[in-house]
Amino acid sequence: MRNRLTAFLASTALALVIGVHPAAAEPLPAPEIFATSNTAVITDPDDPRLRTRLVRFDIEVRGIIATNGGRTERSTLLDGVFWSSSLQQTTYERSRKFDVRGLSSDGLHHAADVVRKQYQQESVLTFEFLPKMSPRINAVQVEVPGVTPKQLRDGLANDPVAREKIGGGSVTMHDKLILVADRDDLSLVKAFVIKIGGNWANSTTRQGAWEFVSTVE
Repeated sequence: MRNRLTAFLASTALALVIGVHPAAAEPLPAPEIFATSNTAVITDPDDPRLRTRLVRFDIEVRGIIATNGGRTERSTLLDGVFWSSSLQQTTYERSRKFDVRGLSSDGLHHAADVVRKQYQQESVLTFEFLPKMSPRINAVQVEVPGVTPKQLRDGLANDPVAREKIGGGSVTMHDKLILVADRDDLSLVKAFVIKIGGNWANSTTRQGAWEFVSTVE
């Protein structure tokens, strides 16, 4: 017992010397850019344009990120469903989520803005994962395995409150739902997930800062 205590005290002292807490939290996930090259309003979920894998787009956006000093850890293909308040209709699109390292918050914003301009998008979403006590937290990201694009489409079609507040969401090719929302709307997100048949007990919720990088600064 004495040997274990001595070892623990020694490791704690070493951690303090090098500036690392002995029970430090795991590193935060990489900041993300959600983007697409689609400019059409697609209302048919069976539209053949929704089968694209956005391969060229993937390569080009990775290049934009690299040119701006960052690196892409991973790119994830997504099926997106989004509600437009101005058009009063739902649109479907293929998009990608880029996990980005090496950029500051300003750098992330700039890279997303370059993507937005190059692909003529109204806005591009970014999300930065933040420590729990960060004053910059304004949003949550919820991931729920076992939810299909159809469940998301039908759920938004039948829930006008969720449409307006959440705005939309994305599903990976392996049926993992990703919702990004204002942190004050977490209870609404939970209710929506349960309503469309998702298992909230299996969900993962992380806090961070979101931004819709758009023409309105």
